[in-house]
Amino acid sequence: MKIAITSEGNTLKSQIDSRFGRCNYFAFYDTETKQTEFVANPGKEASGGAGPAAVQFVAQQGAKKVIASEFGGKTLPLFQSLGIEMMTESGKTIEEIINHL
Repeated sequence: MKIAITSEGNTLKSQIDSRFGRCNYFAFYDTETKQTEFVANPGKEASGGAGPAAVQFVAQQGAKKVIASEFGGKTLPLFQSLGIEMMTESGKTIEEIINHL
C-alpha cells in the first residue's frame, strides 16, 4: 500500500508538515517495497483550492492512506469519495512515522 505523509523537507529526518494542502513535500511510502519517495507539492503556492488539489495529487500517485497533522474542511468528503484513509499525527519525523507503521 502507498501512504502519503506531509513533510517539511525531502529527507527521512524531516518533520511532518503541519499543513496538508500547502505542505512543502509529500513523502510517499510503499509498505510492500519499503521505499520512500519525496515529491514537491505542486499545489503549495496555489492562490486557492490547495487542499482539494492536494487530494487529487495524492490520489493520482496511488496513495490509499494520507498522514498529516491536520486536514482542511474541504478535503474530508473528497478523501471519503476516493476511499482514501486519513490519519493525523504531529511532532514526529517522517522516519519515526514510517517506523511506527
